[in-house]
Formats: sequence, C-alpha cells, structure tokens
Amino acid sequence: MSVQITCLIPAHNEAPRLARVLEVVRDHPGVARVIVVDDGSSDGTAEVAARCGVEVMRLSPNGGKSAAIAAGLAAVRTPHVLLLDADLTGLRAADLTALIAPVLAGQSEVALSLRGNAPGLWRVIGVDYITGERVLPMALVAPCLAQIAALPRFGLEVFLNGRIKAAGLRVAIVRWPGVASPAKAQKRGRWAGLRADAAMIRDILRTVGLRVILGQILYLRAGKG
Repeated sequence: MSVQITCLIPAHNEAPRLARVLEVVRDHPGVARVIVVDDGSSDGTAEVAARCGVEVMRLSPNGGKSAAIAAGLAAVRTPHVLLLDADLTGLRAADLTALIAPVLAGQSEVALSLRGNAPGLWRVIGVDYITGERVLPMALVAPCLAQIAALPRFGLEVFLNGRIKAAGLRVAIVRWPGVASPAKAQKRGRWAGLRADAAMIRDILRTVGLRVILGQILYLRAGKG
C-alpha cells in the first residue's frame, strides 16, 4: 500500500479517548503523517497527543471543528487526507485499511465510514451523510480552506458533501460495524448533550437546506456520479 495519506484529527477535550485512536493510526502503514489539531482544549488533549508521538497543532481559543479542520488541512502535503474523529471506540487497523483501500486502489475518489452505532436509518439506507471519518483528495479541499474556516462549527460535513457531489466524484461507503462514536450526552451529560445535538442540527441547516441534504444523501448512497 503506497503511503499517500495524512491523517487529520480535530480534538477538543478528548484526553480520555484520544490515545486509543492514536495507538491505531500512528503506526498504520497507509498513513504517512498524523496531525492532531487541539482546538483550545483544557483537559490535556495536546499533551496526550504529544506523548503518543504525533504532530500537534494547538489552537486557542476554541473555534469549532470547521476552523480546526481548515487549520489542519493547510499543513497537509500528501495527495489525500484522512479525517478521523478523536473519540472513536473499537477502531482497528483493519478498519483504517478498509477505508483507505478503495481510494488508493482507484476504485473511488472518496471513502466514507458507516459506523456500527450510526443512527439506525443511516445503517438501513447504507450511508451516514455527516460521518466524521472520510478519505478525500486534497485537490477537492485545498482551494476552499477559507470557506471551510468560515463555516458554522458543525457545517463541515455537508459542505464537503456538496463539493463531492459538484465534482462528480465516486464514493465508497465502508461499513465499520465494530466502531462507535459516543453520543454527546454520554460525554457531556444529558442536557448538555441535547443542547449540543440541537446546535449541530442548527449549524447543518445554516449551511445547506433540507432539500440539498436529501440530494446529498441520494448521491452518496448511489456511490457514483
């Protein structure tokens, strides 16, 4: 497997969970470089990443996922980038290999994960349109870093979907049945989690409308333009 991918992990107060993800990704033969973007954490997230031996980019104050991703993308020099959430559980090297493989083999230009604990509807239809785990060509995102930085905090994924659809890129959906991402309520408490979920929905709808979201889902589900 040719090493052409940088792994970019945005992280805000993920010290309890980050090390387990980095243990998997830092030594993966398909990943040339790992960058953790510490987005104004107050819990030692950056120190955890440094102890794991990966590159750390520290931002302050907290600016949200979109801004963190834009900052990290500016440092990527490989042809492809792997976006990875910092709080995943059950992640294995085989999962990363499965996600990377379709892109490196030329079977698709983009790969998206479908986690085992994705919402039931997404698992039924076979696509999670806001998954945080994606392999993308840098040529798709490099021209729009300023746009990404200016997005609402949780507007990133639907913005990327729009770019993928507009470019007519082929998409591979890779099922990760053993991988999960904890719910916001699990990490923050019930009411704080509900508020965070509401903020995410608001940001998505500020970025694109419902009709656009439906079109993105249909496109991604089809797997090709």
